[in-house]
Amino acid sequence: MQVVITAFVTLDGVSQGPGSSTEDTSDGFGRGGWFVPHLDQAFVQRASEWLELADGLLFGRRTYTSFARDWPAVTDPDDPFAERMNSLPKYVVSNTLETGSWVSTTVLRGDPVTAVREVKAQAGRELQIHGSARLGNTLLSAGVVDKVRLVMTPTVLGSGRLQFPHPVSATGLRLVRHEATPSGLVLLEYDVIGEAAVDNYDGVTNLAS
Repeated sequence: MQVVITAFVTLDGVSQGPGSSTEDTSDGFGRGGWFVPHLDQAFVQRASEWLELADGLLFGRRTYTSFARDWPAVTDPDDPFAERMNSLPKYVVSNTLETGSWVSTTVLRGDPVTAVREVKAQAGRELQIHGSARLGNTLLSAGVVDKVRLVMTPTVLGSGRLQFPHPVSATGLRLVRHEATPSGLVLLEYDVIGEAAVDNYDGVTNLAS
């Protein structure tokens, strides 16, 4: 399977608490719910298509706990995400959880990179990381992540936990798809291509077209 990060971020890189003012108030964060005003049908359609590619969901403990609490309560048959979220195999990286409370959950113990590599080696399409920025960064630094999907809002918060904080290894990405929705969300899809390239500027004559 490919390991894929899907993340909601602001223009200044914040990923904390996108869904509501009470979703994640850790470290005194009081600006949650910044993603919701920009939801539109174009985004819902694309996000539904992404979720259809998943053969498993991967979480850190904190995100898993909130998802396992909230998603089983979503029973609307017209919800485009609920049936898939609740039925897909879930993997949670944790050395403190004994068992998972959400159906089809496997707890991955020990070193996160080793544990996720073992799941990644299984047959399938995508093992998707939703939220779980710390876990995603650990796996990105270790070269385990294959693809990154960012959904960026036209918002600058000035506080909150970042999706890609330092330190993280210098990682190169190649943009493979981009689009903007009517509400102003920018959807960016990248392939991870290895170490980030660097060079010295010596003019525009020899730039690639």
